[in-house]
Amino acid sequence: MNNKMWAGRSSKEVDSRVNDFNSSIKFDSRMYRQDIKGSMAHAEMLGDCGIIEKSESEKIIAGLKEILADIDSGKLQFDPNAEDIHMFVESELTNRLGDTGKRLHTARSRNDQVALDIRMYLKDEIDEIIPMIRELIGVLCDIAEKNLDTIMPGYTHLQRAQPITFAHHMMAYAQMLIRDIGRFEDTYKRMNKMPLGSGALATTTYPIDRRQVCGLLGFDDITMNSLDGVSDRDFCVEMCSAISILMMHLSRFSEEIILWSSWEFKFIELDDAYATGSSIMPQKKNPDVTELIRGKTGRVYGDLNTLLVMLKGTPLAYNKDMQEDKEAIFDAIDTVKLCLTTFIPMLSTMELYKENMRNAAARGFINATDCADYLVKKGLPFRDAYKITGTLVAYCIKNQTVLENLSLDEFRELSPVFDDDVYEAIKLETCVNMRKADGGPAPDAVKKQIEFARKYTK
Repeated sequence: MNNKMWAGRSSKEVDSRVNDFNSSIKFDSRMYRQDIKGSMAHAEMLGDCGIIEKSESEKIIAGLKEILADIDSGKLQFDPNAEDIHMFVESELTNRLGDTGKRLHTARSRNDQVALDIRMYLKDEIDEIIPMIRELIGVLCDIAEKNLDTIMPGYTHLQRAQPITFAHHMMAYAQMLIRDIGRFEDTYKRMNKMPLGSGALATTTYPIDRRQVCGLLGFDDITMNSLDGVSDRDFCVEMCSAISILMMHLSRFSEEIILWSSWEFKFIELDDAYATGSSIMPQKKNPDVTELIRGKTGRVYGDLNTLLVMLKGTPLAYNKDMQEDKEAIFDAIDTVKLCLTTFIPMLSTMELYKENMRNAAARGFINATDCADYLVKKGLPFRDAYKITGTLVAYCIKNQTVLENLSLDEFRELSPVFDDDVYEAIKLETCVNMRKADGGPAPDAVKKQIEFARKYTK
């Protein structure tokens, strides 16, 4: 006997292999809360609008509440033979209430039902991801406050460039994460439109009240076109894009931690709880967490590409291709949450080797720009000052010394404007502290950055 919800049109049982191929219960069952909540709002509206008896509406809502409680407690297990979470809940309700349960699906389709569920689910996930980003920003601010005077080399092309502080470097990542919060918040706004009532694609002939359901479920507004309401998955792409950018930021940070923890840098050391060893090399301490984050970033990019390619050729309105949205976006969500959960305590427990950072800054001629600026302030054109300083650096390299150790006579061989104050001007602390412009590495400037970032930790 054909027990499928579409029984009547078909005279044959669907091949078991097709059932397995069609089924999505194994991954969309995670949306059971949202599915039941949406169904309760729909049932309430049906009763209030007189589409079904109010007493039936109340029985349906009570039955759905019982099903939710039974799933939460583990009393009710998902049926692996159910096609999807929507059919599972409806079938269970019908088993419990008989014909009354069958009335729930009046004036709706699985097309607008799944469009509702996925929006509700993703909104809930954004509400979990944003606090995790805020926590990470807070860790960065804590580290920065303790390292306002910790001098390190700033790099371009992975070559030592100019002196900054570790606090300044941490605040760069805080800014990236602040933008990430903004992207998730913007995604949430566009996602927060209620599609139920769109029907399969052309709404319904029943006198439904979509705005009542919209209010009951906490949406900002309803979707304004039924074709778009059931076929829109822009919000999935947009959320996966926001996750991909966040993962890219975590991956860049991870790459630096991998470099910094190497013996070639040795700026930091990860806590033993967030590193692993080697099976044959007893001296090894591997930054596996950061390497996995770097690798998982590519996985999330794959999820984004899956969504884009899946949607690019689907005509309006709903197509079965769109079932592929869930595994991709769910995987991206699970991955970024796992990475944040591990990255935050790893970062907060790492040890800094401040002396190594300071020594690296001293050996890289990263005060050369300040030497040139010194000459400019003495009246030389910048290009002349640049050439003189470059010649001094070449001289230091040849003689295995640094600018700070040159005698005043050696400085004056290239320009008579050099005086004793050059040594103060090219001191690393001076180089950092004089960069007081907003956004710069001077301690007072970084304090402002921390104060700004702290607003996003609440």
